[in-house]
Amino acid sequence: MMIRLFATTAVLVLAVCTTTWAQFTDKVLIEGAKIIPVVGDVIEKGNILIENGKIVAVGVDVKAPFDAKVIDASGKTVFPGMIDPYTSSGLDIPNESVPVASFVRVADAIDPSARYFENALRGGLTSIHIAQGANAVISGVTRVVRPIGMMVSEITVEAEGGLGIVFSAAGGRDVAGQLATLRGTFRSFDRYLKRLAEKLYEEEQKKDGGEVRVGPKEARKLGAKLIKPSKIEDRYRNLWRIRHGELDVYAHCSRAMDVQTALDFAKAQGFADNMTIVLGSETFKAVRRLKKLSRPVILSKSQFVHREADRMTQEPIDTFVPDVLMKNGIEFAIAGSEEPWYEAARLVRNGIPRQKALEAITLNAAKAIGLGARLGSIEPGKDGNILILSGDPLDTMTWVEHVFIEGRHVYDNKKDLRLRHLLQGAFDTKLAADKKSAAALEAKNARADKEAKAKTDEKSKASKGDKPAKSDEKSKADSKPSDAKKSPAPAGGSKN
Repeated sequence: MMIRLFATTAVLVLAVCTTTWAQFTDKVLIEGAKIIPVVGDVIEKGNILIENGKIVAVGVDVKAPFDAKVIDASGKTVFPGMIDPYTSSGLDIPNESVPVASFVRVADAIDPSARYFENALRGGLTSIHIAQGANAVISGVTRVVRPIGMMVSEITVEAEGGLGIVFSAAGGRDVAGQLATLRGTFRSFDRYLKRLAEKLYEEEQKKDGGEVRVGPKEARKLGAKLIKPSKIEDRYRNLWRIRHGELDVYAHCSRAMDVQTALDFAKAQGFADNMTIVLGSETFKAVRRLKKLSRPVILSKSQFVHREADRMTQEPIDTFVPDVLMKNGIEFAIAGSEEPWYEAARLVRNGIPRQKALEAITLNAAKAIGLGARLGSIEPGKDGNILILSGDPLDTMTWVEHVFIEGRHVYDNKKDLRLRHLLQGAFDTKLAADKKSAAALEAKNARADKEAKAKTDEKSKASKGDKPAKSDEKSKADSKPSDAKKSPAPAGGSKN
């Protein structure tokens, strides 16, 4: 978040020194800070008590229990841990090669030691929803993680988030081919369930020594009650789970017309209530349909602006998508950034109210992934995911000084070795540049002095000239005999 004085490419080469999950204090009181809870009014100087990983009290009169670790945050700002609601960062490969990968788990491709998690923690991200990219028709099971830990099980917040379903053209397929594959997959799934239900009913009857005395249709109806996830093949199990509300669906819609397709399909398949739409920029044209959703939509940082040509003049027309969503009462969350504060600042710069911008990287992001009851704001009952900042969260000069995740102190920027090396490197580079500039200036001044001296010498010679002085001319004249003093020669020779 707050590595704002350096280029993003420089930030990617940092490392962080953190405490570990083992260094855990049951009770933590953060006191004396300006608290921006996202929900409710700002508290100019308040305290936050965290017990067993949960926030239990927030306010000006909250006292520290005798056994609590007290953190003095006077003069600092406390803000909820930020959330990325949808990203493929942290995976070794963002996309699968098969069009239907509902049996895949992103957990198998997450690398907890990836530099991405280090940068995310340093930037103030405390919860990250990792999903595969949008090249498949149905992608694998997503996972919500925290950016600290050495094993996937250790970093996991929510083991099974949901499946991604792409309603737009992807993976080299056109829209018709994409939807044909999607519908065909669910038709095959339905045929499979009928066969499975009939089989389970027959097995149940034979197990009790009885006989099947009903027709296939009735057997399927009775056998449907016997279907459990453990009885279903891997390739279909998660499709059954999204129909029964055990997994969420993240519907990718690039075009406005994809939104209605997604809504109709979700209603037909029974997962409309647990679906979140991941928007492309053009979908702002479907705002009336987006209002029907029960969750905030997810908008990537790259989809803020939609550009298209005017049909008559061919002049480009830019639309700021978050503004359209806000004016139509549609809650949205921002995804795909290691520095969500920057995207929130972009929103404010383009006219989005500050509160809406802050919600887009905290509370709305939590709601979009079905974790609004646990994450996204500072209030009793929620996870103790807290940032202690040097200043306002949207100020370009603010730094993340401390990060608490579920009450654990997991980041201290004074112990961030890679950050220290970066800062030292930046200082050394600046110092070397200053020395080089000083040396260049000194050389330039020396040349200027030399040139000035040479010009002065030339002028001095010119003033004396190459002409002799008057006294010299007179002495030269006296030393030569004049023609007037010579004796005249005889005119006609001598006489005898």
